[in-house]
Amino acid sequence: MHAIIESGGKQYRVAPGDVIRVPKMAGEAGAEVEFSRVLAIVSDGGELLAGADVGERKVKGTITGNGRGKKILVFKFKRKKQYKRSIGHRQDYTEVRVGEIGA
Repeated sequence: MHAIIESGGKQYRVAPGDVIRVPKMAGEAGAEVEFSRVLAIVSDGGELLAGADVGERKVKGTITGNGRGKKILVFKFKRKKQYKRSIGHRQDYTEVRVGEIGA
């Protein structure tokens, strides 16, 4: 069984036991979280529930940690003008271990 959930404007395909990195969420390690925005659920038999069929089902998980991603460099320049700027960015994330689907 797996589900398609939405968190932070992105969609994730999750199954029980998966560990996913979602944009920063409030909560400490060990805290329970609920993803109420479930877009689709596929059962082990291949039955697809989507749209209104999903109803009020939720995906539950546990926060395993918070962190920051690798640094990416952003480089701006304008040719022939000697303009150059270099900055770095690190995105905050939360790791979540998926538990129960369709509660």
